[in-house]
Amino acid sequence: MNRGKTIFSQFILQLSHDQFRKFVERYDGNYRTRSLSCWDQFLCMAFAQLSGMDSLGDTIACLGKRGKTLYHFGIRGQVSKSALARANARRDWRIYHDFAMHLIDEARKLYSGESWSEVLLDHAVYAFDSTTIDLCLTLFPWAKFRKRKAAVKMHTLLDVVSQIPTVIHITTGKVHDVNLLDKLVYEAGAIYLMDRGYIDYERLYRLHCAKAIFVTRSKKNAKFRWVQSRPVNKAAGIIRDQLVRLRNAGMIKCYPDCMRKIVFIDPESGKRLVFLTNELTLPAETIAALYRSRWRVELFFKWIKQNLRIKAFFGTSANAVKTQIWISITMYVLAAIMKKRMNLKAPLSKILLIFRIRSFERTSLQEALYENDAPKTEIDSCNPLSLWDF
Repeated sequence: MNRGKTIFSQFILQLSHDQFRKFVERYDGNYRTRSLSCWDQFLCMAFAQLSGMDSLGDTIACLGKRGKTLYHFGIRGQVSKSALARANARRDWRIYHDFAMHLIDEARKLYSGESWSEVLLDHAVYAFDSTTIDLCLTLFPWAKFRKRKAAVKMHTLLDVVSQIPTVIHITTGKVHDVNLLDKLVYEAGAIYLMDRGYIDYERLYRLHCAKAIFVTRSKKNAKFRWVQSRPVNKAAGIIRDQLVRLRNAGMIKCYPDCMRKIVFIDPESGKRLVFLTNELTLPAETIAALYRSRWRVELFFKWIKQNLRIKAFFGTSANAVKTQIWISITMYVLAAIMKKRMNLKAPLSKILLIFRIRSFERTSLQEALYENDAPKTEIDSCNPLSLWDF
């Protein structure tokens, strides 16, 4: 890689400016724009995400010190706090949504050959969950969640093997998680992992009819009628493996077919877990291992909240909030793409840490990552956040 380019520029070189321009034209993003274009806005917000800025003021102050050298960052227009705030509030957030989804498609192709050592399957495996981002009700009245609280939710369908989010929906906190199942397009043969908050038998039957597979936990008050018992491996923690039907007549109309109920005792914690699935052929131990991998979506949420800026927002409008979230997702996916293309062994947390402290340096990213490689940073030693070490 060119040693004359800053580390920030090396990140931006992974992006297609022409593809970004198509999305801008789709939504007339640069209509009546005088100074700060959508590309300039994106670069400023990307810099804020990667460098860990806490506000628009900090971002502009840092970029302002670069003066004319902003040209080397790719920023052509005049950058000011008011112009950037107006752009975040008014320019259609769907520009950055579509651009992020374009990068997600690229990343999924790059990681398509990744293997998963925990469970050897020919199925695609997805985990579906949401995370709540708390907001101040006074500043964000449009995002009302509870009586004295505002929030937005980020509903995410994560590819468990590649750790790339495939579908993301951003809603207000009042939207119940189960409603987002209506927005998913199910892939035949794929496995969908969900917690028991997503149990809605009519929606699960719709997934079943699409020839997809669900694995979830049963609710405590669920009533079933026994149909058939199957052999179990108690040494692996499997206590019961049964075919069951719903007992309530109203529920049977929602899900008329048999389901598989597996009772599992976690050998580490001793916790009793009851799984429901429409998959009848895989071993019960595999079903338990699949559900355990659902935790990876929780690690994804934890990672982006700790390494990117999606908890403190630079604007108070819905458009500004969605713009910032989608640009943060773009940075996550971009780092994953760079890691794969450059065959970097360092975890994403280290890549972002190096950028944060050395973004203006004119050196190759490989040298920045691997010089003095012996001492590891504190964040690298945190196993729960090493999403890419599997």
